[in-house]
Amino acid sequence: MAYATINPATGETLKKFDTATDQEIKDAVQRSATEYSSWRNVPVAERAELMHKMAELYRERQDELAAILTEEMGKPAAQAVGEVQIVAAIYDYYADNAEEFMKGRSLTPSTGGEARVVLDSTGVLLGIMPWNFPYYQVARFAAPNVMLGNTILLKHAGNVPQSALVQEELFHEAGFPEDVYINVFASNDQIADIIIPDPAVQGVSLTGSERAGASVAATAGKNLKKVVLELGGSDPFIVLDDKNVERTVKQAVGGRMLNNGQACTNAKRFIVLEDAYETFVENFAQAVQGITPSDPTDEKTFLGPLCTVSARDEIMEQVQDAVDKGATVLAGGKKLDKPGAWMEATLLADVTPEMRAYAEEIFGPVAVVYKVKDVDEAIELANSSPFGLGGSVFGADEAEALEVAKRVDSGMVFVNEVTGTAPDLPFGGVKRSGVGRELGPFGIEEFANKKLLHTPKK
Repeated sequence: MAYATINPATGETLKKFDTATDQEIKDAVQRSATEYSSWRNVPVAERAELMHKMAELYRERQDELAAILTEEMGKPAAQAVGEVQIVAAIYDYYADNAEEFMKGRSLTPSTGGEARVVLDSTGVLLGIMPWNFPYYQVARFAAPNVMLGNTILLKHAGNVPQSALVQEELFHEAGFPEDVYINVFASNDQIADIIIPDPAVQGVSLTGSERAGASVAATAGKNLKKVVLELGGSDPFIVLDDKNVERTVKQAVGGRMLNNGQACTNAKRFIVLEDAYETFVENFAQAVQGITPSDPTDEKTFLGPLCTVSARDEIMEQVQDAVDKGATVLAGGKKLDKPGAWMEATLLADVTPEMRAYAEEIFGPVAVVYKVKDVDEAIELANSSPFGLGGSVFGADEAEALEVAKRVDSGMVFVNEVTGTAPDLPFGGVKRSGVGRELGPFGIEEFANKKLLHTPKK
């Protein structure tokens, strides 16, 4: 597996890194296991002090860290700064709250005595993280688990090696022991054959594709290891009326095109009741047409390049398949004729089940709009997807929108706003979108030993 920085705005290869040898991977696992025996005994208050220092470093080095994201995966500069800021907030959140979370809760045993369930560490954990949010995805896995007392091996995506290395550097700069967090430039075979089977490794957290999730889950299951999987999404964006169309369209544009359309929780399927359809689509198409892909280093840029040329080409194939089978292009629909991974923001209508765009996740700046006759049909379409990560419901009557949201089969549903994230809000999905939760109080529980402490009746 290659690890290289290829600027998606120009196609230029900037840096290359060697994949680790098998012996280096074995050594990393052993170092992590050795460190765990010490780190688990460090007082939580001391861990928190280091974690707050991490947050401080992210804020101090914000511009430098954001520039790495823009260079490696094309994230527009202002959005890159936003990612660094939420990462700092995540590290602060777990530094502030982990000790309280770890206290667990008291029970009243039917047999008498006293009982309490506390959260304890479990050991070495492997994180397998994607390129689309190179810092944020790592933070929501690493922050709670390092605070819990676990140690981390982190295998990042091949196209963001500098993002991977700088995060390891920040852990060291913050004062954490060297082997609490170890970056490994591992191959898929090394993950499957060396890391996951090792008895020291107690769990695997993966954010990525369905295919990668299924493969890792199978290997982890064979080795009786816990997994957390955050996989694909095809989030519905349900529009009940056109009473606040300007605000709804603004949310639709941001919800679909943020991060160049490359987020699992981007709104992807716009399901609009027929009475509101014409007004919404007219305004949405006009807004999408007004988006100009531009230099991601410019702070004013909203939409930059895709992460790679191959990713752009895959999306164009999905769009062309839909067009060939009768879909209507309401905006965009073309790649840009210049070096790099560029394409237009695109809006499709008249998409039907035989088209790839109907069931597949389109991981780029392509929105698909559907007309439905009523709420029941909207829910049926929303829940027909194999995914269930996030979703949104928009309507002037908030109480009605909330009732509709309750019927959507997703791990997260937002009313009158697009799917978002915050350190204290649990993140995760159902169906083929994965298993487990990250962030909030639930995020520290996934790889914890929920240990029962019982004392007898006096």
